[in-house]
Amino acid sequence: MRGHQFANNDEAVAYMKSVAVDASGFTAFLGVEPLRCFDGESELLLALRPDMTQHHGYAHGAIVGLMADNACAWAASSVIGDVVTGSYTINFLAPAKGSHLRARGTVIKAGKRQAIVRADVWAESKGDEPRRCAIAQATIVPVGQRK
Repeated sequence: MRGHQFANNDEAVAYMKSVAVDASGFTAFLGVEPLRCFDGESELLLALRPDMTQHHGYAHGAIVGLMADNACAWAASSVIGDVVTGSYTINFLAPAKGSHLRARGTVIKAGKRQAIVRADVWAESKGDEPRRCAIAQATIVPVGQRK
């Protein structure tokens, strides 16, 4: 299903919860919550647990990477439909220490064969300013039937 077929963000998020979260074992296990997936943008939230951290108590880089990857893929899916990640590059900017991770993805350019997407990941804790801990750029590839 192509993302632009949804009338609004609420419909798109409900679809993403059923397809991108519930049907994805790893994403469901972690508890990633889609907040936005519409019109080339995404936002997702993850409550951090101790089993998601590394030895300094920061969110493990793999968890930060998952958030960046999902933010990119979910933003692209809102424009070009069902997708997979072709590649992504991530830069870690600061320790991901907090109670939550928030990621936002934005489609930079979408075509028939790929979308280029940027993501920012923040570590958040109640009462503290969010801290940007990573940025990423991804090439996202549509899958499924072509029309």
